[in-house]
Amino acid sequence: MSVVGKRALIWGAVGALLVAFLVMAFRPRAVPVEVHTIAPGPFRVTLESEGTTRVREVFMVSAPVAGRVLRNPLEVGDVIEEGRTVLATIEPSDPAFLDPRTLAESRQDLEAAEAERDLAAAEVARTLSDQTFAATERTRAEELFARASVPQRFVDEARRASASAEAAVSAARAALDVREHYVMRARARLVTPVRVERAGPDCDCIELKAPVNGRVLQIFEKSEAVVQAGNPLLEIGDPQDLEVVADFLSADAVRIAPGQPAEIANWGGEGLLAAQVRRVEPFGFTKVSALGIEEQRVNVVLDLTAPAAQWRGLGHGYRVMVRVIVWQSQAALTVPVTALFRHAGGWQTFVVENGTARLRAIEAGGRAGLETLVTAGLAAGDTVVVSPPETLENGARVAARPERAGERYER
Repeated sequence: MSVVGKRALIWGAVGALLVAFLVMAFRPRAVPVEVHTIAPGPFRVTLESEGTTRVREVFMVSAPVAGRVLRNPLEVGDVIEEGRTVLATIEPSDPAFLDPRTLAESRQDLEAAEAERDLAAAEVARTLSDQTFAATERTRAEELFARASVPQRFVDEARRASASAEAAVSAARAALDVREHYVMRARARLVTPVRVERAGPDCDCIELKAPVNGRVLQIFEKSEAVVQAGNPLLEIGDPQDLEVVADFLSADAVRIAPGQPAEIANWGGEGLLAAQVRRVEPFGFTKVSALGIEEQRVNVVLDLTAPAAQWRGLGHGYRVMVRVIVWQSQAALTVPVTALFRHAGGWQTFVVENGTARLRAIEAGGRAGLETLVTAGLAAGDTVVVSPPETLENGARVAARPERAGERYER
């Protein structure tokens, strides 16, 4: 080869190297991104809300009549037996104080009643005198008739007069009894609370006995007090027969149906408690959230299906966290929430193909935590970009690195 040819070959090689260097220098660099490879796995969509436990059948014991309820010896949590345990004892209440005018009128009524009693007593004395005279006349007439000194008619009239006198005495004594009762009634009207004696064993007191077996849940009147008819005294029920009630947003409640499985968390014990939805109440109510926002909520009632020995520590009115499982699968395709974004009116993500990021539209289903269910657009084995930078464009070269464990949950 000539010297000219050698020089041309050398300069050509140098030029090729220079061109390659310039191409590599001005070529866009690959964008470093974190990626996540999609693989089927268990997934479920849940709805969560705070709830409380409550006894299924709560009995409110109220006062059937007005009176004074005695101090209750029972304590909250005591065991009660149907028809045997006395829940409360009510005795008659004290009379009311009399105002000055009523007091004066009552005293005058007493004096009038005593005067009428004295008049009735005098009438009894008069009739007794008439009875004695009539009995004497009857005896005299019978003696005269025996000596044939008077006719039979005279004896009959004497006997009739004696019988009439005895009847008058009985009537006068009955009238005296009536006046005595009037005096006692007038005195009763003057009885004040200060002069009332406490009821003894022979008092017509009312004992309220337990209607069912169970325990005392709450006592409203522990000490002795005056109550009116209908006043609540205590609540009773069986703590072993519990249910859970939780209020959900009305938009979430329409997705809940009776029979759906649920879990009870944050109940104070270890593990989760299995439960099942029994009823979704059809009536919603307004509740103000902690942020001051008015929300429409619906009560959902659940039954505990876990063994009673597992939740024996729970009682009436305990706070728990309720998770209702509305959908679940053991082989679902999910994608991190941070890999999705809204674009062109739908959900899209960047899929890494041969080192290049490609936009792909997908259809997203339910969401659970930081994972979203993918129903269309992705397949098992696809690699998506997690938390794509704002500078990433469709078709850009990327330098992929696996997503660091736990980082997705720290954001």
